[in-house]
Amino acid sequence: MYKIVDKKILNDAVTLMTVAAPEIANKVQAGQFVILIVDDRGERIPLTVADFDRQKGTITIIFQTVGYTTKKLAQLNIEDSIHAFVGPLGKPTEFGTPKKAIVVGGGVGCAIALPQAKALFNMGVDVDIIAGFRNKDIVILEDEMKKVCNNLYITTDDGSYGEKGFVTDVLKRLLEKDSYDLVVSIGPIPMMKFVSLTTKPFGIKTIVSLNPIMIDGTGMCGGCRVSVDGKIMFACVDGPDFDGHLVDFDELSRRNAFYREEESHACRMEAQING
Repeated sequence: MYKIVDKKILNDAVTLMTVAAPEIANKVQAGQFVILIVDDRGERIPLTVADFDRQKGTITIIFQTVGYTTKKLAQLNIEDSIHAFVGPLGKPTEFGTPKKAIVVGGGVGCAIALPQAKALFNMGVDVDIIAGFRNKDIVILEDEMKKVCNNLYITTDDGSYGEKGFVTDVLKRLLEKDSYDLVVSIGPIPMMKFVSLTTKPFGIKTIVSLNPIMIDGTGMCGGCRVSVDGKIMFACVDGPDFDGHLVDFDELSRRNAFYREEESHACRMEAQING
């Protein structure tokens, strides 16, 4: 059992939890993830590590309450325990030796972009962050992102906060006026696709963190397979980070939509949670 030592509500749909998991905290690196089970009858869900503290032995996860399990997880409070918490899984991000980088986060994907930016910043890299949201009400982690970058650019679709428009608008503007040697993009699949299309003409290394359907996290089930440069890869063991210029984003979108109808039965899930 893994005790929850902190919990914060970041917005109506996004929750931050810090969990005591010293063995994981001692080994985890930026880009890796955990798989957790809320209770002894729960399903496995993967969540990327948003932060960690090796001295305190804690792992921070940030998740959106969109399905049965994340809703059950969100009902837990400080001093409650998570049944199983396994990791670190996946490969750490391989940044290389960049001098100047842009980290692009979209929505709750900013929770995953944050540790990437923090790792680069701690390496002495000049880091700019572009964070995109639908509107002001769902902006998260602004203060935390400011601490690990040289410049933070926030965009909202409706212009209610920051700059009106998309992350790719700011990205293109920055690439046209300055020299960068790395872009890291984490968020919705369409966003990562268009970030990669934006950086490709500039020939800039672009890393994306993929979120396919995942079950066991060991590469045995094959559920998280993705096509990268025409080859089948498994996000749980070969990733979750890949070269954005080589990913088949259209195939990834189709695969992630396979169970959309089943995932949308919120009414039945609510009954099970509250019943």
